[in-house]
Amino acid sequence: MPSDGKKEPQENLKEKLRAFFGAQPPQKGGSGLPPRAHFSIWYFLMVLFLFSYMQQYYLSRKVETISYSQFKQYVAEGSLSDLTISPDTITGTLRGKDKKPDEEFITVRVDDPGLVTDLDAHKVGYSGHYESKFLSSVLSWVIPMGIFFLIWRFAMKKMGPGMGVMSFGKSKAKVFAESETKVSFADVAGIDEAKEELQEVVEFLSTPGKFQRLGGRIPKGVLLVGPPGTGKTLLSRAVAGEAKVPFFSISGSEFVEMFVGVGAARVRDLFAQATIQAPCIIFIDELDALGKARGANVMGGHDEQEQTLNQLLVEMDGFETNKGVIIMAATNRPEVLDPALLRPGRFDRQVVVDRPDINGREAILKIHSRNVLLAPDVDLREIAGRTPGFVGADLANIINEAALLAARKDKETVAAVDFDEAIDRVVGGLQKKGRMMNPLEKEIVAFHESGHAIVAESVEHADPVHKISVIPRGTAALGYTQQQPTEDRYLMTRSELLDRLAVLLGGRVAEELVFGEISTGAQNDLQRATDIARSMVTEYGMSDRLGLVTYQRARQSALLPAVFAPGKDYSEEKAGQIDEEVARFVEEAHQRVQQILSDHRTVLDELAALLSQKEMVTGSELRKMMGNAK
Repeated sequence: MPSDGKKEPQENLKEKLRAFFGAQPPQKGGSGLPPRAHFSIWYFLMVLFLFSYMQQYYLSRKVETISYSQFKQYVAEGSLSDLTISPDTITGTLRGKDKKPDEEFITVRVDDPGLVTDLDAHKVGYSGHYESKFLSSVLSWVIPMGIFFLIWRFAMKKMGPGMGVMSFGKSKAKVFAESETKVSFADVAGIDEAKEELQEVVEFLSTPGKFQRLGGRIPKGVLLVGPPGTGKTLLSRAVAGEAKVPFFSISGSEFVEMFVGVGAARVRDLFAQATIQAPCIIFIDELDALGKARGANVMGGHDEQEQTLNQLLVEMDGFETNKGVIIMAATNRPEVLDPALLRPGRFDRQVVVDRPDINGREAILKIHSRNVLLAPDVDLREIAGRTPGFVGADLANIINEAALLAARKDKETVAAVDFDEAIDRVVGGLQKKGRMMNPLEKEIVAFHESGHAIVAESVEHADPVHKISVIPRGTAALGYTQQQPTEDRYLMTRSELLDRLAVLLGGRVAEELVFGEISTGAQNDLQRATDIARSMVTEYGMSDRLGLVTYQRARQSALLPAVFAPGKDYSEEKAGQIDEEVARFVEEAHQRVQQILSDHRTVLDELAALLSQKEMVTGSELRKMMGNAK
């Protein structure tokens, strides 16, 4: 059909235009709406260049630039007309010859006093032109200001809302909505007592009427106290997740800025936002950065930190308990907090988040190993027993280190040997197999560690030996003897402390007995032994000569700087007796260890030789050697 013959070129043109501008062809069977074109900046630049080229070479008038000498020649020939003389240039028309078209020209004006006379002599028409400088002078400062304004707007957008010059007083708290918290009490383990305390806080937020009906008052604040890494922040987020309320999280150091009054303004803004979002939880991490005791500044004055603390105290006093806003804070230095923060009516409850026991450590290991492929030989109970005093962050680090070690060896699962190496790495540091020791040093280290291990297995109250190694670790340890406690202990008897003294001196005495020489390797052992002996004398009243008196200096008050701390409250004569008693405890332990190692000299030599050969001996191998020697 004829119509088909006409339609085909049109369709081809449309397809070419679509391909050029990046548009998608129309889809059949769709909704009937035109497809969305994919615009590219390169297309725009290409079209702009094309139009500029066409305007320059086809649409714009051609103006020839000539020299001033040639211009003077044209004047003499009478070939010019319609001259326009400006302060800097001369433009006009050059009449064409031999039926050629007229051409426009331009030349740079020079200082020529006789120019007008020449033009009049050759009857060349001319006119003057004055260019106003007002517009250019205005644009010379308007355009830079506009550029700086655009840069400022771009920077403000990049910084985001609330980051402008007038927003210093805005709170920097991160707000987590109900659906964003995603942490519950199921994710917290090892601190069951603290969880039970905070479950009431969840009930306060979920059903406040239950307690208000009987005249009860919802607590305003809960202070979580405990060592670093015990899970204080995680516990507070779990409370918000269980109660399904918004969670405001901010660090104490984020309140204080270089400008005076900013911290107090941020406190006011934070509480204003929390009131709008109620019921909710405000969590202040590292409260000691904000709530240090006032009056500790020796130079006097009312600094920014005190002003911020004062505003926090005022806001907590003015908070109405029926608003449903609970303030939670965490610190590992409660002794430096201002007493006004800790009184009832502000932080009504103080919840201690302590280090977990063996059951708690096992539960924490189970949580952190949920996504880890464990080998059948991994016993989390045994790992928990080998990590006394570890907090949740330490145990999470052990799980992660073990997984990394297994992945480095291209294993399919994480085995018990990986956990063993991870514990050694966390406790002792990175293993340094490349550190070369001369044979004498290696022999000294082998006998040193053998002395520790044999004494630990010989005394009654020491923890059993788990592993002895002469592989250097960390920055200073040339070897180590690892003991595994059989249970968690919270009290130490006099006999247990004396046995610990003996174990610490075992390495030094072994060097004396074998080499008749002593080395610097026992420096840390002697320091720890001295600390134990001094504590027995000055703190625990375990010296028969000094009696049931403690001579330990009282804890320094948070209200006084170190220069005003009280000195010792006993005489110089008593101080001499304390030093004598400390030396006596250490010397008696020294004599006791000499006797133990002399009785086990054969085992000492065999164990040192085995250590030099294998570099690591297990506790079971040591106990077998000592059993055969009896």
